[in-house]
Parts: sequence; structure tokens; C-alpha cells
Amino acid sequence: MVSARLQLGNSRRSDQFPLSIVRSCHSFEGNERDAMLLEIDAITKSFPDSEGRVPVLQGVSLGLEAGQTLALTGDSGSGKSTLLHIASGLEQPDTGAVRLDGTDLTQLDDSARALLRRNDIALVFQQFNLIPSLNVAANIAFQARLAGRADNAHIKTITAALGLDPYLGKYPETLSGGQQQRVAIARALAAKPKVLLADEPTGNLDENTAEDVLAQMMELVAQTGAALMVVTHSPHVAGRMDRQVHLRGGVIG
Repeated sequence: MVSARLQLGNSRRSDQFPLSIVRSCHSFEGNERDAMLLEIDAITKSFPDSEGRVPVLQGVSLGLEAGQTLALTGDSGSGKSTLLHIASGLEQPDTGAVRLDGTDLTQLDDSARALLRRNDIALVFQQFNLIPSLNVAANIAFQARLAGRADNAHIKTITAALGLDPYLGKYPETLSGGQQQRVAIARALAAKPKVLLADEPTGNLDENTAEDVLAQMMELVAQTGAALMVVTHSPHVAGRMDRQVHLRGGVIG
């Protein structure tokens, strides 16, 4: 159970924040609330099989503003995780564009996309992707240090908020799935990204811990002004987001 609470304003949970306050709590200078931070424009993607190519995404377009949260829902196989990977630059679309602060990721080479992910995008994977040779403290600080934004006070706030202080010296293999998920979320938030992309971030957590982690994640996103896109099957998680987008058969429906 996560017992610590991030102190933001008067310590209210994120779902109790007036929307006007959430919308104003971003720290990216010159990036107004009505400016689109992440733009996904007419994305198509297909994968080969024995009989040709199978379409996965068919002309998907959506956008995210700074400080906005979005739930991406749909049945298994509808293309949610593929879209998340394309939004992060981990995969290239067949056609279309992905723009982050006006920079089209599809026009960058592998090295440039990796640099952009390091500096501006944080991902929370279903598989956690923690570094086994690093302890929890080092895993949490890893991306922030690469990006040159290792803020010890910020990291301490996150670890306390997510109930990770007792585990900082432990290694990933000694943690439960839920504890590893919290470490992965802490690592993403510690880097102060412009965009946070999360694939089923509460899928490995019990109901109570999932609620606490979700609340803290949204509070931290609101505090820094990052945009948040969450892939989820949970109606509860989806309902906590500003917007919901449903994928069906590779199209928004």
C-alpha cells in the first residue's frame, strides 16, 4: 500500500483538482495550454504475415496539449500499444507524421529519435524494463541523469509519494511485480518529461495500490505540465483522464 502523499497545494488528490488549476500547472516556457504538444497525424502501420501485410493502424490522428491526460482504450489487437510505440519514436509508421513540439519524429534518424526520447519522452512499459544490475535508487534516477535533470529533491518526493523508500537499496529481481511497476513509474516521472506514455501502468497492481499510484502519477503530471497518454483496459483508469479515445480495428471509433 502506498502510504506517503505528494504535497501539491493543499494535498488534495488529483481527481479533486479544479480543471483550471490542472491546466495552469505546467512549466514549459512559451508553450501555451492551447498549443498542441504531441500531434499524431494520419498514422498507418502494417506488419507482414505469410499472406502479405496486416494493417494495424489505419489513418489514426489525435493530439495532446501540455498538461492534458488521455486514455487510449480498445480490445486487444486494436493497435493501442503499436500507436504508443510510434508516438514515442520506438517504431516508425508506414505513413503519417508524429510531431513533438513541432519536431516530426518520422523525419529523424534512429540516433536523433533516441536523443529525443532521452530528453523529452518517458515511457512506462508493461514489462517494466528495469536495469537488473542497478538498484531501485539508481534505476529511478537513470533517465533523469542521462537527460541532465537529476533533481534529488524531486526524486525524493516521487519515491516517498510512491512508497518506494524502503526499497531504494534493493534490486529489481527481489521486488514484486507491483513494486517494479512503481519503480518504472518513478523513473519516468523523475526525468520531468514533456510527454509521459504509459502502457497499462496499473495492470500489475492490486486495486488499492493502483488507485494510489494513479493519483500520484496524475498529480505529478499536473505539477510539471507533462502530457500523459495511457493505454488501458480499465474503465476506472480511463475515466480519470481528461479525454478518452477508443481504437477499434486500427481506427478511432
